[in-house]
Amino acid sequence: MLHDAHNHLQFDELTPHWEEIERDLAGIRLGSAVVNGTHPDDDWGAVSALAARFPWVSPSYGVHPWDVGTRPADWQTKFTARFAAEPHAVVGEIGIDRWILKSTDPHDPHLDGVVAAPLEEQIEVFTWQLGWAAVHNRPASIHCLHAWGELLHTLRDAPLPRGGFLLHAYGGPTEMVPAFAELGAYFSFNTSFIDPHKTRKRAAFRAVPTDRLLVETDAPATPAPAPRFHLGDNPRINHPANLAHAYDDLASLRAIQPPALEEQIAANFERLFGPPRKQP
Repeated sequence: MLHDAHNHLQFDELTPHWEEIERDLAGIRLGSAVVNGTHPDDDWGAVSALAARFPWVSPSYGVHPWDVGTRPADWQTKFTARFAAEPHAVVGEIGIDRWILKSTDPHDPHLDGVVAAPLEEQIEVFTWQLGWAAVHNRPASIHCLHAWGELLHTLRDAPLPRGGFLLHAYGGPTEMVPAFAELGAYFSFNTSFIDPHKTRKRAAFRAVPTDRLLVETDAPATPAPAPRFHLGDNPRINHPANLAHAYDDLASLRAIQPPALEEQIAANFERLFGPPRKQP
């Protein structure tokens, strides 16, 4: 069984294709997918509905760093209420992001409506959510772009979930892998890392401890080069079933047989997120 450690099945790019996606995920033998909410008013309800519709969806809720600037005044109340209603949900997507402060493309449709909050405000929102996860021992899925030093410093000073946390689509330096792993990090290999030109990111995943490896799609974002599965005519939409391609590429990168990698990642996924709910 394959496991997607991080995606956004609730996003508009995927909603017209749910039935097709479900068939294709059954074809690749999906066991579970962690679906991450990003904003209490925009998509947490959609994630909850997906978890009710598809038993293989593991819901996750958080305020994404891109959404810190538009979070509602009562976001903490909504956060705690959501987890009271869904006690088996996990925390995410949360984190920090300097890229949106210095490198944004004003024509990027993914950034429509984004109000970039200062890094200090992002850290404040991130650490509150991480602290809640630590108190309740929920795994957290962490986003980081261009702020790996700040993230490591923050994690070293913050309470952390005893069971660990995920650095989703880890893009930090290879040299930082041991420090993050010592704190309890798991690292998910993203479909976009299949690109052989991404040498630095691929090198980092050669250094990740075997018992901390996971795989993700981040669908509908981060499509693989020459993807095996397509949705419509937009090549920028990542089909969640491309998870199988990422598994195969990571097995090659790590020089391990695919069945052995699949077994290891299933064990890692269950250790961090708990047992999968049910296959599609």
